[in-house]
Amino acid sequence: MKRAIPVVVLSIAGLVPVWLYQPSAQSSTVQATTPAPSTSSSSSSSSGSSGANVVTTTTIDTEKGPVQLQVTFSGTKITAVKMLQQPNHPQTTAAVPKLVAETLEAQSADIDTVSGATITSDAYKESLQAAIDDNAKAASASPSASASEASSQTVDGSALSTEKGPVQVQVTFSGTKITAVKMLQQPNHPQTTAAVPKLVAETLEAQSADIDTVSGATITSEAYKDSLQAAIDARG
Repeated sequence: MKRAIPVVVLSIAGLVPVWLYQPSAQSSTVQATTPAPSTSSSSSSSSGSSGANVVTTTTIDTEKGPVQLQVTFSGTKITAVKMLQQPNHPQTTAAVPKLVAETLEAQSADIDTVSGATITSDAYKESLQAAIDDNAKAASASPSASASEASSQTVDGSALSTEKGPVQVQVTFSGTKITAVKMLQQPNHPQTTAAVPKLVAETLEAQSADIDTVSGATITSEAYKDSLQAAIDARG
């Protein structure tokens, strides 16, 4: 009996760590869900830093379900098409990659209808055409102004010293057309003051330095034409 007591004590001592052990909490698995895309009442476009224009079309409701596209353009070129909304149907799921592939190849909405997904195909093409039209409007809204600014050029003609005083013109071109002439320097003389508007008017009409000399301001006129011709030559 005396030997049995230590054995019992040791057995109890060995069980204490088991009683005190607390199992760790099991990790939970979180399943990410993609929120349903929101519908928009009107098409919208945004330009990225790379110059790409992204157009989100209006939602077209069909009997199979809503159809909405997001089309990315680089200039007028379609570089990507993403379905924001589409009918939850196997035939639609199979049709969409074909529609997108044809779009990127045709670069237009003039593509074939996918057999078995006629309703979705028609809505897709309608939505795509709306995006193309929206991109065309966005492209025509500003580039015309920026193009004219890019082609506009201001050139200073040479400064000529005459017995009446210095003469120098500044000419503004839009492409090859002379759109404005400004006197940077001119003789301080009444006949020059009266002659300059006539010289400028003739320049804008003739679009060259081949203009008449103003009577009473011959010296200024000749210097004006020389400075003007230098500006025309410098424009290149």
